[in-house]
Amino acid sequence: MRVHLVDGTYELFRHHYGLPAESRDSVTAATRGVVATVLGMLADGATHLGVATDHVVESFRNGMWPGYKTSAGMPRELLVQFPLVEEALIALGVCVWPMVDLEADDALASAAAVAADDKAVDQVAIWTPDKDLGQCVTDNRVVQVDRRSGKVIDAAGVEEKFGVPPASIPDYLALVGDSADGYPGLQGWGAKSSAAVLRRYGRIEDIPDDVAEWDGVNVRGAGTLAATLAAERKNALLFKDLATLRVERALLPDVDHLRWKGIKPEFPDVCKRIDAAGLLDRATALSAKL
Repeated sequence: MRVHLVDGTYELFRHHYGLPAESRDSVTAATRGVVATVLGMLADGATHLGVATDHVVESFRNGMWPGYKTSAGMPRELLVQFPLVEEALIALGVCVWPMVDLEADDALASAAAVAADDKAVDQVAIWTPDKDLGQCVTDNRVVQVDRRSGKVIDAAGVEEKFGVPPASIPDYLALVGDSADGYPGLQGWGAKSSAAVLRRYGRIEDIPDDVAEWDGVNVRGAGTLAATLAAERKNALLFKDLATLRVERALLPDVDHLRWKGIKPEFPDVCKRIDAAGLLDRATALSAKL
């Protein structure tokens, strides 16, 4: 069994901004696109599937760092589709996690942890390019799939891409920063230097303040980097906390909750409201084969 976990927020953005500029005022088009994508996965043989969304963009992390991402500046026609896409996917019969305090990424991490512990599961595929989710990758058992390229990223792929293993991704993001999530990292700590230091020490907590104690690390400007980390260690650990995904196993009682059992009675009405008669026909035909 292969479990598929989909980043619904990413998919909604992808379909919205994939529209021609003159069509982005639609308040249903991106929702149709997400439903079509998920339906396509089911048609391709996915049996166990869940979708996580940021029902509310702000989360508990906004209370930790004032610059953390918010919904400010997001187009209204995109924002209003979050509850709509959730309603449509639930009516499709798909397991959905509409996140409020936690984020969609936390839900994906939580579901991945539960699914990976199930011996009946051969692989867990997390469908998102989000850097944060790299920390969830485990060998070839839990992988990321980049929908844009179709590339499957296992643990070796994470290390090839970032220069560090999955377990060090929160530390890496804390040092280099994540502009998408709104925290800056530490000045001077770039991708190469951060990867080189973390390959030696693994965690920010284990990097010495004194550069004289750095053993086996060859990076340019090591003295300046060490001084910056010593002065900003509190922020570095805060950023690491922001980057660390929370695992709440209660979000997924067991893998069987992800099994698709066909559309629900309300799906035709939802399709009518979003002008998706074609999707209704496809989903109805697919349900009939179950």
